[in-house]
Amino acid sequence: MRTRILHTLHIAAGLTLMMSILFSCGNPNIYHKKGDQALAIGEYYTASIHYKKAYSRTPSKDKEKRGQRAFLMGECYRHIGYAQKAVAAYQNAVRYKYPDSICILHLARQQLKCSMYKQAAVNFQEYLKLDPTNILARNGLRSTELAPEWKANPNQYSIRKENIFNSRRSDYSPMLVGDDSDILVFTSTRSDATGDDISGVTGVKFSDLFQSRKNEEGKWQQPEGIEGSVNTEYEEGASCISPNGRVMYFTRCSSDPDYPRYAEIWQSNRSDATWGSPSKCEISKDTLTSYAHPAVSPDGRWLYYVSDAPGGEGGLDIWRTMILDNGFGGSEPLGPPINTPGDEMFPSFRPNGDLYFSSDGHPGMGGLDIFIAHPKYEVRDEIAYGDTSNVTSNLLSWEIENQQFPLNSAGDDFGMTFEGVHNRGFYCTSRNDGKGWEHIYSFECPEILQTVTGWVYEKDGYELPEALVYMVGNDGTNERLSVRGDGSFTQVVKPGVDYVFLGTCKGYLNVMNALRLEPTEESIDTALQFPLPPINVPVLIDNIFYEFDKADLTPESTAALDQLVAMMNQNPNITIELSAHCDYRGNDAYNERLSQRRAESVVNYMIAHGIKTERMTPKGYGESRPKVVTKKMTEKYPWLAEGDTLTEAFILKNEDIDKQEEMNALNRRTEFKVLRTTYGTTLKEYDPSAVKPREEKKEDEDNFIF
Repeated sequence: MRTRILHTLHIAAGLTLMMSILFSCGNPNIYHKKGDQALAIGEYYTASIHYKKAYSRTPSKDKEKRGQRAFLMGECYRHIGYAQKAVAAYQNAVRYKYPDSICILHLARQQLKCSMYKQAAVNFQEYLKLDPTNILARNGLRSTELAPEWKANPNQYSIRKENIFNSRRSDYSPMLVGDDSDILVFTSTRSDATGDDISGVTGVKFSDLFQSRKNEEGKWQQPEGIEGSVNTEYEEGASCISPNGRVMYFTRCSSDPDYPRYAEIWQSNRSDATWGSPSKCEISKDTLTSYAHPAVSPDGRWLYYVSDAPGGEGGLDIWRTMILDNGFGGSEPLGPPINTPGDEMFPSFRPNGDLYFSSDGHPGMGGLDIFIAHPKYEVRDEIAYGDTSNVTSNLLSWEIENQQFPLNSAGDDFGMTFEGVHNRGFYCTSRNDGKGWEHIYSFECPEILQTVTGWVYEKDGYELPEALVYMVGNDGTNERLSVRGDGSFTQVVKPGVDYVFLGTCKGYLNVMNALRLEPTEESIDTALQFPLPPINVPVLIDNIFYEFDKADLTPESTAALDQLVAMMNQNPNITIELSAHCDYRGNDAYNERLSQRRAESVVNYMIAHGIKTERMTPKGYGESRPKVVTKKMTEKYPWLAEGDTLTEAFILKNEDIDKQEEMNALNRRTEFKVLRTTYGTTLKEYDPSAVKPREEKKEDEDNFIF
């Protein structure tokens, strides 16, 4: 039902008007007046009842009044999705020579929605005689040619109605949530929705947000009201969640029995396992404009939404506004080729940056069709490994594509949500429902995917769920990726493109990976590791080996040393202390001299590979700084405890000779620690004590260290 899926974008749902009618009164003008009153505040369902009574009581000889009332009935039915009733009403209006030619256009568009392609074509042609440049009529006529062709030649999409989610009313706008896509949030007007009132707009209950979870066997469970304080006696629906999973944006329409009310976007922050008390998003000071159907871009920077604000192409358009720390930036419409004089609604994103939306203004199957918009970027410079500063990726335009049959139908199709990076998930459609109620379907389209799965974690430690990964490609790709709770991310990549992935987190050094994949005949996933060195603690350099009792590096050390060189190149503004350590065996002075020479050997290797001398300080500590056991080390050495210091006395207390040797090996190590992060800049030197604990980090903060 169009008005339900709009979430009353033109008005918010109002309380049902008083239906008391004087039984002794049969005057059609009274019913007409009541219809006008309901229509003025957007209560299309209530208005349709009154106009129907007025029409049925109007003498057939009063053609002017019957034509007017038939047209008003058609307008109400069009808004609430009763396409067949709208066709009959508009046909009566035309039959009674309703003077406004827009009636012919509305009739043709509703016939298109009922798969009456031949009849619709006749009426589109008739209207184009009166208005030859009308985009909706021209695209509608084109639809009468394309829709039968698409239906006769279906594409590779497979769809299935998912009864576990559906009720006897409308169930729509599904949204997969969670790292494993194991929660489905959707909107429903089912009987379990909050409150007892019936909407005068739709004739059914006000909608709420519901959710279904997968059990341990991976089967979806019966839906329940969403946790937290989001649902009210008003309309709630068409929601989305930020890429980091912490903020939910949703549409809310409050009610007023006397005045039009406009749709608004609200947000709720996750508190533990539930959603907290929501607050209204102040996108604009304009109180006479609707804001609905939120969607957050994959990089978390933009809030896309639907509005009837001035400055669009007509009807409902898709807009976007930048998400700031303290609210929102200015708004802008997406413009052509996405927006049309018709309605563009229900934006959603696939993780690869493709925008999905629904429209009845482009050529399509009938009602709202699902389109995909591929972003096109401006690219000026090639990517240099370790330097993405010169790469530009301004969004120039979009390439749009109708998803055709069977994903699309003559009804309304909208609300795509994807299972991770795959082209499968859920959406909703009103096909095969005489009342225009929407139901949730699953979809899948086979494709060959090349993906990257990366893990961002503290070197020698645990995952970093607050990390960000910047993905830049020489095709113009420039994405900011949030990671999941386990520090991982999965991203689709294109073959033949040079990519750089930069892992970042506040309080840690950057780690970069370069990648280029060639085309394959099957889906593959490539693993990338981002072990971020912490700034304020020494970092172990694994796999550095020296000749026995000497300072000479062995050939087996080359790989680790090359990684250290790369890390210094990726973080050009740091200086480090490069330290070597020995175990307790041997003379203290000898151990100190040996460790100093070993540290110098590493520094000399780095200098030979392009790292400036002044960025490194070699230091040999001998046995004076025994290793302190970390929590991560206890997983490999369960007989050690976090905080243990591997002094000579501590080691000798353990009577197991093998374990003694393992502890001595832990003490024989090469490490580095950051001294400054301002090398080559005019900033003050880095003070390790100024690093805030991780729990105080700001959400979604850019954490490059240059």
